[in-house]
Amino acid sequence: MNESPFDDRELAASVMAVPPLARRADLALDADQNAALIRHIEAGGVRTLLYGGNANLYHTAVSEYRDLLDLLADAAGADTRVIPAIGPDYGKMLDQARILAQTRYRTAMVLPLAGFTTSEGVEAGLTRIVDAAGIPLTLYIKSEDYVEVETLARLVERGTLLAVKYAIVRQNPADDPYLRRLLQHVPAAKIVSGMGERPALVHVREFGLAAWTTGSGCIAPHMVTALLHAVKTGDNDAAQRLYDAFLPLETLRDDISLIRVLHDAVTFSKIADMGPILPLLSSTPPEHHAKIAGAAHALLALEREHARVRTH
Repeated sequence: MNESPFDDRELAASVMAVPPLARRADLALDADQNAALIRHIEAGGVRTLLYGGNANLYHTAVSEYRDLLDLLADAAGADTRVIPAIGPDYGKMLDQARILAQTRYRTAMVLPLAGFTTSEGVEAGLTRIVDAAGIPLTLYIKSEDYVEVETLARLVERGTLLAVKYAIVRQNPADDPYLRRLLQHVPAAKIVSGMGERPALVHVREFGLAAWTTGSGCIAPHMVTALLHAVKTGDNDAAQRLYDAFLPLETLRDDISLIRVLHDAVTFSKIADMGPILPLLSSTPPEHHAKIAGAAHALLALEREHARVRTH
């Protein structure tokens, strides 16, 4: 695992993979299968791993958290940044922050909490969490109501936050007054698009965000790395071709369940066996399995062809 101080340039240098988390039949962490998925992702050039919603860390026990941190640190390559999630509530965050303080992790992402928060309370709470963990945080925003733009800007200026994962869904991602206002206060280099490939091109091209988070890129890391390069270099034809390849699986994730579909898609791809998903979630309904498997296999076939062509 990359244990060096976090540099903003990392956000633009690699798409941020957001993998599912493998568990055995008894729901214990599966070190071998998690390592297999990490190796596949790293082989495609992705150098940042974010374990959050897709890993179902909302429901992970605090008593398991240190084992999870150690597993991920051991499995990741020396150049791979690993960002674990904490929260979403203050009490769980505080317990996890005290565990993080005993490790070499350089940041953690705060999972979003709907309701029971105020902007002032978020500011005070995150400040306390940074003091307890001894590291700055990455903030995951899914709602305009979670924290006011001016408050968020103060947290970035103070160094409480080093990055923002922006994931407020819009019918038209180009029409986003909140994001435009946010960018008046927070540098675009510190913000990543947090909703997979669908809004990524608009967010990077039109808003100048550093990069984006990817779930489907866990299956096709060479392709998502090439997509980032194409977008950054202005190769619009290549970018559109690669972007279109991700949409079938991304559409199933949007229509059925972002977390559950990706969890099952990785298993169906045979890259790694993710095992059962931790309650209070469950596997996708069986009637969806064939189309999820089909989309996963098709994306993996394109990934292997893309990697083969690049090596010849």
